[in-house]
Amino acid sequence: MTHPILTTATAVLIASGASAAPWPQGEPNTDFQPAFPEQTRAEAMDSGITLKSEPVVQGLVHPWAVELLPDGGALITERPGRLKYYTGSEVHDVTGIPEVSAGGQGGLLDVALSPDFADNRVIFLSYAEPRDGGNGTSVARMVLAEDGMSVSDVQVIFRQTPTYDGDKHFGSRIVPAPDGTLFITLGERSDVPIRDTAQDMQNHLGKLIRITPDGNIPSDNPYSDGQQALPEIYASGLRNVQAATLDGNGELWTIEHGPLGGDEVNKPQSGENYGWPTVSYGYNYDGTRVGSGESSKEGFAEPIYYWDPVIAPSGAEFYQGNLFSGWQGDLLIGAMNPPALVRLTIEGDRVTGEERFEPGIGRIRDVQEAPDGTLWVVTDEDDGGLYRLSPEG
Repeated sequence: MTHPILTTATAVLIASGASAAPWPQGEPNTDFQPAFPEQTRAEAMDSGITLKSEPVVQGLVHPWAVELLPDGGALITERPGRLKYYTGSEVHDVTGIPEVSAGGQGGLLDVALSPDFADNRVIFLSYAEPRDGGNGTSVARMVLAEDGMSVSDVQVIFRQTPTYDGDKHFGSRIVPAPDGTLFITLGERSDVPIRDTAQDMQNHLGKLIRITPDGNIPSDNPYSDGQQALPEIYASGLRNVQAATLDGNGELWTIEHGPLGGDEVNKPQSGENYGWPTVSYGYNYDGTRVGSGESSKEGFAEPIYYWDPVIAPSGAEFYQGNLFSGWQGDLLIGAMNPPALVRLTIEGDRVTGEERFEPGIGRIRDVQEAPDGTLWVVTDEDDGGLYRLSPEG
């Protein structure tokens, strides 16, 4: 097995663009109008910060997620089905990982640590699971060995249904919540007509799931009795959420891919329906209208923010550190088209400003804040990498 190449830091300067209001995003793909001010194209912000990019691990094959470890190392997923353990000086493959369906957008996806990781060494992985008749997003819990070389006690705690023979829109982020539950984001598998079942409450497609770390149903889930919907469903009407994170109050925010326009920032609430594919702030890729042809409709929750044209969001983090002055409480999002790090300033539940940095390192798939306030990102490329971002100077 050829391991990724570890490199010493060679500074790559990344300068923030000049401010203008709103941020210059290009011509919109739709004719939709926002439902309220600053729901899209918020005022352009300029923090005056220039970023320094330092390669930490290179030679990764489509890395999808990074999770920082208490010992200063990191776990990195590669979509073809490998989990990497970075020790701080070298990289090893972790053995015992479940088999994945690696094709298209499928494969090994997110990794998350149990809040009690320091005591129990439990981690969670999401992945496209091969099944009879196709595949589907699954989540497994397992125990990482003390030396980081293997996992044991692998238990699948969630399987998305129905199984579908496709290679798109698996989601999926795993977010441990302060109350001990797990949020899991799921895609709606993209293809017509299967995507329409994002409005079907008897399946998991296009849903936000909330379970316990053992895969059980929390008693305060909105449909916990299973009479109106599957009991693990927390929210519905989502397209393909590949970014999810907690704010400083421990509340969940999600960022999802739209089609041609209509990437969305949401703060999902229990039992809410976010409209896909009945309504959308984007068009289908062929330029036709989605669902009802409307951007909003009674009974569906409005997104807090949307992009048109899209940024292809994946990975997000609310910044809490002091290294980037003035960024405390801002939402940082990985973007893949165009490749960028996107910073949103937020007041209450409204976006008040946007800033973009274009590192030139590739499509940013995941973003994590380290204890020292630096940002660690992975780039989803054939020759991808793990990079550390810090202020220059």
